[in-house]
Amino acid sequence: MAIDISKLNETQLTALMAKIQTRLRDLQLEKVARVRDKVIAMITLEGVDHADLMEHTAFARRKKRVSKVAKVAPKYRNPADPSQTWSGRGRQPRWFKAAIRKG
Repeated sequence: MAIDISKLNETQLTALMAKIQTRLRDLQLEKVARVRDKVIAMITLEGVDHADLMEHTAFARRKKRVSKVAKVAPKYRNPADPSQTWSGRGRQPRWFKAAIRKG
């Protein structure tokens, strides 16, 4: 079933393109559903609850993200209150801005 697109006007081509995009989206959803069903069948065959598997996978992903964030040592310390520090990253603390204004 070949369509001769050279004879179609702009409106017809736009309508055809919309149908094509809808069909491609439907095919992709069908493919995802087939793969999901296969995965669930494999998980069930192994005797694992797929909810438990997803929970552990999400936890592992979350753990990786947290470990990537490195804590930076403070570069600046408030002379009036040594417990207040700033690493030099992010917004400047009020005490730092005040010290800069004073010179």
